[in-house]
Amino acid sequence: MSLTYPDAIARLLSLVDHERSIPATPRQKRIYDLRGIGRLLTRMGEPQRRPGIAHVAGTKGKGSTAAMIESIMRASGGTTGFYSSPHLHSFCERIRRNGQPIPPARFAELVEAVWPHHLANAADADAGPATLFEYLTAMAMQCFQQDRTDCSVIEVGLGGRLDATNVVTPAVCVITPVSLDHMAILGDTIAEIASDKAGIIKPGIPVVMAPQTAEAADVIRTAARVRSAPLAAVGDDVRWQCAARGIDGQDVTIQGRLATYRARLPLLGDFQGANAAAAVAAAEFLADAGNPITPDSVADGLAGVEWPCRLEVLSRSPTVVADGAHNGHSVAAVLDTLAQYLPFDNLTVVAGFSRDKQVEDMVGLIAGRARRVIATRSRHPRSLRPPEIADAFRRAGMPAGAITTSPRVADALAEAKANAGSGELILVLGSLFAAAEARESALGIPPETYPDLLPADLRQPQPPPPEGV
Repeated sequence: MSLTYPDAIARLLSLVDHERSIPATPRQKRIYDLRGIGRLLTRMGEPQRRPGIAHVAGTKGKGSTAAMIESIMRASGGTTGFYSSPHLHSFCERIRRNGQPIPPARFAELVEAVWPHHLANAADADAGPATLFEYLTAMAMQCFQQDRTDCSVIEVGLGGRLDATNVVTPAVCVITPVSLDHMAILGDTIAEIASDKAGIIKPGIPVVMAPQTAEAADVIRTAARVRSAPLAAVGDDVRWQCAARGIDGQDVTIQGRLATYRARLPLLGDFQGANAAAAVAAAEFLADAGNPITPDSVADGLAGVEWPCRLEVLSRSPTVVADGAHNGHSVAAVLDTLAQYLPFDNLTVVAGFSRDKQVEDMVGLIAGRARRVIATRSRHPRSLRPPEIADAFRRAGMPAGAITTSPRVADALAEAKANAGSGELILVLGSLFAAAEARESALGIPPETYPDLLPADLRQPQPPPPEGV
């Protein structure tokens, strides 16, 4: 009997999951090389050895950039694969084919197919059992090999050098803006973090570098030079301009190496123009490798890109925006962008944070802009309790009367809507997981929950994941 989707999820959740560990125990803390994932893929016949791979690392914008690359290459007529993390609503989102999450039945088939190789690896003293992320990476490689994708976009999970995805030999590498995040894992300085992310650069393989601080740019340029990797820098070799900004998006013009491209980009924020320029630069290198593009296909790809929970407008009466920003740099960018794209009189923030993030930095930025804050928590086991968030806002100088708490994101969003005045903007911020739950509530998306992983105060009987076909 074939494995069902609920059983497949249960099997996956039996693996070590460093994404949800409490306290966080990152895989990089126990992995000294990529031998384990390498041996697993060797047992599977080296499915990661595919042409047309774009490998995307960075702190900010890597998901948006990766989504744009995939959309451009799909609009250009190629078959595409897209591997990303984490998921918003369902594990199936992590492995996409031609822009769509694979069906639950296909997901279960891949879990079942990889399992014997995982067991063999677990019995190998030089390899060991796969973590959840390593297992999912192997599934994605298997899927894209089976489907013989023309182009596969692979988003790094964390860092770069020791990330499980760093077993691929790409046609192009992309490093999006680097900032301070995951410092306990990747390093205490921009230079150290940039060095880890530059670990994806391969000898002779082209690299696209998004706009960086001088410190990060020096590290990335040096790594590319040492490995004889051609480098295209956004802002120098590839330029962009944004215009006609509004709630529905913006017009972008990108001057690439091969042509000039114009498109209507549905994602908000001038930084998305820089991400689009990086995506176009990557697509041009993929074209050099035999995956042709045209100005029209680039325009169609950028116009059709979807990347939820990144300044996503969920409703307009009142206006509700969800964003997964989870560090100080990203929160600052979101707050600065709102006034340009969505004029408002008052700001209510539904705030949910993970406890391993730079909470004080984010709180300080929000406290200076918001009229009111509703502290809440997502279902993620690393989510910070609402009273702890409320205390952080009080320490930041926000009046106690402007802060309330709510046990669940859906409840917090309902409270914000019920009390929204004229010209009010409601912003869900601080965690991709909180933004995803706001999206579920606003759009009626059924969640895929994992009761055993819920924080203790949120546990209650939950239906199993849908069987699907």
